[in-house]
Amino acid sequence: MAALGHPVRIGILRELAASEGERTCGSLPMSVTKATATFHWRVLCESGVTREHKVGRYRAVELRREDLDARFPGLLAAVLAATPPTLDAEGTEETT
Repeated sequence: MAALGHPVRIGILRELAASEGERTCGSLPMSVTKATATFHWRVLCESGVTREHKVGRYRAVELRREDLDARFPGLLAAVLAATPPTLDAEGTEETT
């Protein structure tokens, strides 16, 4: 639960939930430094929310949706529903 308690990680979760399949870590828009993004990726992976593996020189990450839904039914949907997207100064959705 602590892994889902930070706005940056919720932003990552939103992006992964909206994606079909895996994404590379660098393909997601991040508003933090590379070191901070790496920290948040590691927290999500170590907590079991995501799964990572190397693809060439990139690191691919995917949401463990089936595993999360089996172990904690409805948790992912509840977290995504309870945390609205962040809006930037122009009022458009901002991914963190």
